[in-house]
Amino acid sequence: MGTIEMIPLDEENLESQGCYCLRSRPNEKGYTDKNNWLTDRFSEGLKYVKLMEDGKPAGFIEYTPIEYSSRVVYGDNYLVIHCLWVNITGKGYASKLIKQCIQDAKEQNKDGVIVITNPETSWTPSKEVFIKNNFIEIEQAPYGFELLVYKFGDSPNPYFPNDWEERLMTFESLTIVRTRQCPFVEIATDNVLKAANALGITAEIIDIQTREDLLRLSPTPYGIYGVIYKNTLISYHRLTTHSAVKRLKALM
Repeated sequence: MGTIEMIPLDEENLESQGCYCLRSRPNEKGYTDKNNWLTDRFSEGLKYVKLMEDGKPAGFIEYTPIEYSSRVVYGDNYLVIHCLWVNITGKGYASKLIKQCIQDAKEQNKDGVIVITNPETSWTPSKEVFIKNNFIEIEQAPYGFELLVYKFGDSPNPYFPNDWEERLMTFESLTIVRTRQCPFVEIATDNVLKAANALGITAEIIDIQTREDLLRLSPTPYGIYGVIYKNTLISYHRLTTHSAVKRLKALM
């Protein structure tokens, strides 16, 4: 194992360090949007920690207090893990980052840590590594979403809303609901817009600005991205333009 270093990002080192995702394309709009988003979130208590091996990025974790989270989950006094990713596997780096978050939650006197997983997409963290680190699955939501929690005591469990179908009924026209929490959202949006243009469909984009709007509008627990057409969820993660065309045509 090489030399390991944990580097928390903040307002002072963000420009020099940069976020982990899309780091190879720093001029992409999604990358600059993500860095701008981070700048606005640090004052809310968001933590973004990069794990470096011999000076090279090996992984990262992003988490924040639940009241500022980009995930659609209710609860009080929890930290919510947005993202966890390692590109060097087999060395326990994911567990090291999770334990960093758990320790931080203890120091902040939180009641525990929450994460949302989904085995059907790589856009959420893997469930297995959290189970390995003593998280417990307590609830499920449509489209394969799972709610896991690591609790320090007997505080009330976090929970999902239960009105997912009702939310879809408010979107008849093609609508993209998104935040800037993920740098890949811009690419995902562009692919859907290209598909819509090819089919002559007009698309509306809703850029969510507040957690209140997120909790009210998001079609899934994932929160940061959803595509709805004719009251049907098209996707909550990036599609190729070809895949988006096929899904939209099926509803025309």
